[in-house]
Amino acid sequence: MDGSFVRRGVALLLPAAVALTVAAFVTVAAVQQDLRIGANDLPQQLAEDGARALDGGASPASVAGAGTVPVETSLAPFLAVYDTTGTLLATDGSLDGGPPTIPAGVLQAAKATGRDSVTWQPRPGVRVAVVAVPWQGGTVASGRSLRVVESRIDAIQALVLAGWLAGLVVLAGVSAVAAWIWPTSRSAGSDA
Repeated sequence: MDGSFVRRGVALLLPAAVALTVAAFVTVAAVQQDLRIGANDLPQQLAEDGARALDGGASPASVAGAGTVPVETSLAPFLAVYDTTGTLLATDGSLDGGPPTIPAGVLQAAKATGRDSVTWQPRPGVRVAVVAVPWQGGTVASGRSLRVVESRIDAIQALVLAGWLAGLVVLAGVSAVAAWIWPTSRSAGSDA
């Protein structure tokens, strides 16, 4: 095996490996963003429906509901109603035995822009997709655990990593075969 064989193999492998790597990163990023953004759908629906009900005269307690959603363990969505000063009026959520406290900046951004969506981590191990929207008397926020979404993202990342590694192995083999059958200047000259 001479140096030209190795150079040809590497020359064939590098562009394909770079393309495969870019494709893998783009795939992971696109799927991660799609899943994370999709996690906002239910909280947004609940927050918007709650704001409409409040604007229509419903009480904060009736909009928040009577049950209790333990934010740290449940996959169920929760809803919180705040007044214009950011004081909690009603919620069906609980976090470590008390009401969840959505960051004031989220409520202020929702009032200023008409909507705010964030990934909220109230403590290690608890991550929540939160959407807040204004109503005439304040802000409504709804959230839901990201535990399942993040598990899916981890599984997809592992799958793409395995596919990327397998792809690199295949590309290395194909590049070696292509470099081996590639005509050299000596063999091309001897045919003439």
